[in-house]
Amino acid sequence: MLMKDLQNRLSELVEQIVLERYKVNLSKVDFVPTKKEFEGDITIVLFSMLKEVPTGIAELAALIGDYLTAQSEEISGYSVVKGFLNLSLSDEFLLELFSTLLNDKQYGKLASTSKTYMVEYSSPNTNKPLHLGHIRNNVLGYAVANILEAAGNKVIKTQIVNDRGIHICKSMVAWLKYGEGETPESTGLKGDHLVGKYYVIFDKVYKEQQEVLKNDGFSDDMAAKQAPIFIEAQEMLRKWEAQDADTLELWSKMNQWVYEGFNETYARLGVHFDKLYYESDTYLLGRDIIEEGLNKKVFFKKPDNSVWADLTSAGLDEKLVLRSDQTAVYMTQDLGTALQRLVDFPEIDGMVYTVGNEQDYHFKVLFVLLQQLGYPWASNLHHLSYGMVDLPSGKMKSREGTVVDADELMSDMAETAASIASELGKLDGFSAEEKEQLFHQIGLGALKYFILKVDPKKRILFDPEASVDFQGNTGPFIQYTYARIQSIARKVSDEKIQFTQVALEDKERAIILSLAQYPDTIKQAADMLSPALIANYLYELVKLFNSMYQQLPILGATNEEVKAFRVALTLQVGQLIKHASGLLGMDVPERM
Repeated sequence: MLMKDLQNRLSELVEQIVLERYKVNLSKVDFVPTKKEFEGDITIVLFSMLKEVPTGIAELAALIGDYLTAQSEEISGYSVVKGFLNLSLSDEFLLELFSTLLNDKQYGKLASTSKTYMVEYSSPNTNKPLHLGHIRNNVLGYAVANILEAAGNKVIKTQIVNDRGIHICKSMVAWLKYGEGETPESTGLKGDHLVGKYYVIFDKVYKEQQEVLKNDGFSDDMAAKQAPIFIEAQEMLRKWEAQDADTLELWSKMNQWVYEGFNETYARLGVHFDKLYYESDTYLLGRDIIEEGLNKKVFFKKPDNSVWADLTSAGLDEKLVLRSDQTAVYMTQDLGTALQRLVDFPEIDGMVYTVGNEQDYHFKVLFVLLQQLGYPWASNLHHLSYGMVDLPSGKMKSREGTVVDADELMSDMAETAASIASELGKLDGFSAEEKEQLFHQIGLGALKYFILKVDPKKRILFDPEASVDFQGNTGPFIQYTYARIQSIARKVSDEKIQFTQVALEDKERAIILSLAQYPDTIKQAADMLSPALIANYLYELVKLFNSMYQQLPILGATNEEVKAFRVALTLQVGQLIKHASGLLGMDVPERM
């Protein structure tokens, strides 16, 4: 990139003049963007140099500033604010910079790193529909996968479906007892909603039976264990593990209903996977690793024959990895699944697990165990931890009254978008079908952007109406700006837009510099696994463009050279909005 090349050249000049004047070889020269309130385009940090150079800030700033202005055509002037040297870039350099990125058809796609990452996200249970928490998980994991790919990596998107265990047996028991043969076809319900309905029924009956037992003198613990419907679910789980044919047939049928329902939700949400893993296939994995770990003294046995890992040296505690009856725990399974993925995809350099922050400790233990077992790739495992999503009280309660259903939330978001767009009068010339598609794009864009603009680790209070505001740091604001740019594009001739030299306005300079920062933003977002960096970069760029749009004529510019430049700048902003929005999984409509 030209900006990186410029920084390298300026660094050489700074090192040259410091060596010449002070006989000091600088260790490095630090650059940062100039703060908005100060004049300049790029800033050199002088504080760090003072540790090596025997002089004061004022003398050092004047020395470097005068030298760069004289020796570099790219620098047109400078100013000093405390320990910062703010450099102004010449119009010639900025136009050359813009022309370079304008001609780069792969702009926003970094050079290949030759690395492959697997990103896991979603990973739901098969006893109920996806909910609001799953939406944050999917939106976050999918965006991180996109960003890693844009940063030059190969990415494999995956999930592990939790399709076995007591949870699905509860839905199966309730359907057998109360379902009367209901199917998704006979009820018109999505399969995941139908199975979720019987999970709720199980829970209702279970609680009623516990109350009866407690009234008969049972303790809370005994009532929970002795409730007849719970005993039936445990027996069904034993039958499943014993490979009982009838149980397996029912399990397969009801899980298939759920998979079909999930696939509809994923398609609507705009996410997909390259590889699926199922817990029913992986729950026995990891036993060989336990034996290996015992031989390597990573694990030890207790008198009851259970197997543990002592992780106190890593600041953790003792962790059970095999029960006394030699049955596996989740940690055992996760150890085995990690290795299985390396067997399936030996080219993997690292894995990213998108899982809520309630599992922080689990993943610390998993990664430490894999490192202690001697797997070199274990140092490249990352837990993409995220906080919960809350809704304001009374907003969009789910049909079940406890969890906000993903399908219901997406429908409500489209309705909210329809209501607000109608009030603003943004629907002229749209057919009913086009309106429906637009409302889905706006509603989903609002939802995704609201989630992704926040640092993943933070808890979110999601306000549906605020998220669909067409002003401010929202998805619809970005989408509307893109549509506005496409309106300009439709009025421009297909002929190649050409310009040579124009005098740049401050707002144009700011946009060019912002466009030039995009590759570095992608790299930083990939390094930090944070789509928030892309989202907030995008918002700042859109603000800059709208400010230019309001104050500088584009198609109405009287000078043809200026008009050509502003059109080219506008279209490039539009292309970048579309690319960055795509990294976030957010569609941008051609008109609004």
